[in-house]
Amino acid sequence: MGLSELITQLPEMIGQAVEANQWMGYGAIFAAMFLENLFPPIPSELIMPLGGFYVQQGQLQFLPVVLAGLLGTLLGALPWYGIGRVINEKRLEVWLSRHGRWIGISPAELARSRRWFNRYGTALVFWGRLVPGIRTLISVPAGIELMPFAPFLIWTTAGSLIWTLLLTLAGLGLGEGYSNVELWIDPVSKVVKGGLVIAVLAAVVWLGLRIWRRRHHTH
Repeated sequence: MGLSELITQLPEMIGQAVEANQWMGYGAIFAAMFLENLFPPIPSELIMPLGGFYVQQGQLQFLPVVLAGLLGTLLGALPWYGIGRVINEKRLEVWLSRHGRWIGISPAELARSRRWFNRYGTALVFWGRLVPGIRTLISVPAGIELMPFAPFLIWTTAGSLIWTLLLTLAGLGLGEGYSNVELWIDPVSKVVKGGLVIAVLAAVVWLGLRIWRRRHHTH
């Protein structure tokens, strides 16, 4: 089964699990959210509101639905964090010490960017969990910058809890119209995404100016 086929059949598969057994329904939501974090094209905006719909129908309970989605999200975020750790800054430092002059980045500048991430990374990890598309990928820089595991887990949990809670409540409120959640989440996510892009661009410009000034003064 291809990814696009899986996405279209996901609601039906979750529905079949719910019909079979309540606990299988929670398990299906957990598995779907785990996969959603591994493969970003799978939309959480469909999975969690569907869970909320089944809560409205009295077939599932609200708290276990949110917890199943949250646990699936957290476990799905870990492999991407692990990939970031594998590409860690030690290997980047070695590469930059050999080739960094060609792209104008030294190991010292990498260390500075790591300090910047350590200062602001918690906010990026938290807010990044609320933006479709960025939700999964935000775990990679956290791993690359060796963000300590405990803060990573805490802020990922906080952001993911808000996300799964809001989507479940939306499904609960919309009922059979749960699939329309994406329509009103889209503008909100665009605002948050825009804010993150502006923050990253500002950081890049600031870093570029610092490098330019230092080179200007040395000449």
